[in-house]
Amino acid sequence: MEEQDETAKTPSANDTNPKVTGIGGIFFFAENLQQTKDWYAQYLGMEINEWGASFESRDANRPDQITSLQWSPFEKGSDYFAPSTKEFMINYRVQNIEGLVTKLREKGVTILDDIASYDYGKFVHILDPEGNKIELWEPS
Repeated sequence: MEEQDETAKTPSANDTNPKVTGIGGIFFFAENLQQTKDWYAQYLGMEINEWGASFESRDANRPDQITSLQWSPFEKGSDYFAPSTKEFMINYRVQNIEGLVTKLREKGVTILDDIASYDYGKFVHILDPEGNKIELWEPS
């Protein structure tokens, strides 16, 4: 087995390359939204809010930075995942969202909307080759 240089695998805290840095959220349809939230709270002990649940952690490459993963069921029939017809959507945490969108556009990836900015970050939606809508999020 070939030995790899450790620095090649470990991203620098100063890395600004446009790329995915983690999972920002997992979203899925539920037949009965409130019953689903209640089940996860009762049986799995999840602290549920109006959007679902948030899980905080630390970024291994930037230990001072707290990251979060959002878990959210959506009412079946919501058009939030459109044009995808899938039962789920994944949100990926990214860095340099503008650079990433430029790179994806150059490669012919379907970009569904313009980058939207909010207090908690920037978002854009794309489609993968299987027709899955993907949400890209650069936290503030």
